[in-house]
Amino acid sequence: MRAAVVPVTPFQQNCTLLWCTKTMHGAFVDPGGDLDKLKAAAAHHGVTIEKLLVTHGHIDHCGQAGILAGELGVPIEGPQEEDRYWIARLNDDRASFGLTGEPFEPDRWLHDGDEVTVGELTLKVRHTPGHTPGHVVFFHEPSRFAIVGDVLFRGSIGRTDFPLGDHDTLIASIIERLWPMGDDVAFVPGHGPTSTFGNERATNPFVADSRFG
Repeated sequence: MRAAVVPVTPFQQNCTLLWCTKTMHGAFVDPGGDLDKLKAAAAHHGVTIEKLLVTHGHIDHCGQAGILAGELGVPIEGPQEEDRYWIARLNDDRASFGLTGEPFEPDRWLHDGDEVTVGELTLKVRHTPGHTPGHVVFFHEPSRFAIVGDVLFRGSIGRTDFPLGDHDTLIASIIERLWPMGDDVAFVPGHGPTSTFGNERATNPFVADSRFG
């Protein structure tokens, strides 16, 4: 597996291009915008995009997923269906955030414990509500690598002041769904630099082990 982070939109959202090196087939995770930039990245790495994956329904993460899927003729998988609320209001959120967004219907809603494939890679899906109710993360266990959207950041956690957000649920998602994957897991967050779960357990002021005795 290989991965490249391509920041998109004025929010510098981390869209991840990941691909199977055996087949050179890949996927974009959270293609929120700047589609020409994304297509150029795929071409640069020689990757054929076979699907789009979405962690959650906020406009900077998926506002242009439906547009890109139509252009490339590929399916969209994710998020979990409880984020239908956010996807349905992408048109309305364009004015609020100054981004392009069009509602779409994923070809596959995801659930906790599902698996998605990219080329010959298999990624595990964990449902991680709190930032949004239908948020999911993608974990490639052999590479010890996760894409966690806006659940966890280096030194911080996702916002929970948007509609349907819940702080306690988010904390539980991190501790109960992410930490068991292992301290050595490196992750790409929805914004900002990468980190490892072990580093966040040691230093993150919101979810460090020291906060919970």
